[in-house]
Amino acid sequence: MDHSRRKLIIGLGAGAMIATTGVAGTSIIQTIEIDGKRYAMIHDESLCIGCEACVKACKETNNVPDGVTRLEIVRSEPIGEFPDIRYSFFRKSCQHCENPSCVNVCPTGASYIDKKTGIVDVNPERCVGCQYCIAACPYKVRYIDPVTKSADKCDFCRKSKFAEGELPSCVQACPKQALIFGDLNDPKSDINIVLKNKAVYRYKKYLGTKPKMLRIPDKFNEVLS
Repeated sequence: MDHSRRKLIIGLGAGAMIATTGVAGTSIIQTIEIDGKRYAMIHDESLCIGCEACVKACKETNNVPDGVTRLEIVRSEPIGEFPDIRYSFFRKSCQHCENPSCVNVCPTGASYIDKKTGIVDVNPERCVGCQYCIAACPYKVRYIDPVTKSADKCDFCRKSKFAEGELPSCVQACPKQALIFGDLNDPKSDINIVLKNKAVYRYKKYLGTKPKMLRIPDKFNEVLS
């Protein structure tokens, strides 16, 4: 699959699909009633090589200022013994939760869930820089943009690549196709095809935030609950 050439059709749809942690080879999609689309992403930790091409693409595409980042790739401690040492890689970015703490605490409505896409976003014109959302986010992925003075984070390139009908820049840049993006409402989307055949987990699932950043675990690394 050539992610760099594929286009993403953006529009409204009826009905919905939601992914939950399951077992490979079994369906982990449940039908529920919602409006619009529900975009999500999978990070396949078993394929990620930690090259950070996604990080560079994100900063360039979204004009992220120096000193801050929407996306990090966190490298594990060495796994194994010399000379057979390897590493596991973890994507640190907005989880686009369905029950987002950042939105719940925002006093101005600057932090919100876009009803057409399910993407958690920030309206910089309404943000007063109080940093309540930064304090509330259990994933520690928000920051104050040093230029706009507004809270900022990953928005799945909603105002850049996504707005042009393309996949997020991180997905396009990944040389190992370790990132899968798509609409959980669409049973034929790439992300739902993967979810039907792979076991996934949600980081800090116990918090009840319902992240839409899903993860295929690296078999050499401990799965974080």
